[in-house]
Amino acid sequence: MGEQEKLLAELGITEGANEADALTSGDAPEKGKGSANDQDLLAEEWAKSLEAEESGGGSSLSEPKFEELKKGGSPAQARELDFILDIPLEVTVEIGRAKMLINDLLQIGQGSIIELNRLAGEPLDIYVNQKLIARGEVVVVGEKFGIRITDIVSPLERVKRLG
Repeated sequence: MGEQEKLLAELGITEGANEADALTSGDAPEKGKGSANDQDLLAEEWAKSLEAEESGGGSSLSEPKFEELKKGGSPAQARELDFILDIPLEVTVEIGRAKMLINDLLQIGQGSIIELNRLAGEPLDIYVNQKLIARGEVVVVGEKFGIRITDIVSPLERVKRLG
C-alpha cells in the first residue's frame, strides 16, 4: 500500500467514493466538511507534501528568525511610547460596600450611618479604570486624604478576578 493510499485510509476516504454514494449508503458527509472530491484533493496534497518531506525535497518550514532584544532603548523608541503617558486614567479608592433595600435608602437622612462590609483598619481597594490594581491605607496629607500603597495586586490575582 502506497503512502497516498495509507493517508486516504487514515482519513477514511475510499477511492471512487463520492457524495452520491455516501448519501445512498447513509454515510452523509458532515455539514461544512466538503464533498468527497474535495477530501480526495486535500488527501492528495497531504500525500505529496509527505512524499516531498520524506525524499528530502526541502521542507517549506524554516526556523524563525528573531531580532535580539537589547536592554534600554534608543531615544527614538522611547518617543514612540510617549503618547501613552498623557492618557487620563480614573483612580478610585473603595472603602467598602453596602446593599440596601429601597425602603431603607428612602429612610436615610442627615446624620444617618451606613454600615459597610469592611472592618476598620482593613486595607482599602485601589482601582484604575475599574480594575483592582492595589490595596492601601488612608493617610492625611495636609488637609486632604491620601492613600499609602501597601500591596500591589499580582497579575495572577487580577486574572482570577476576571472569571
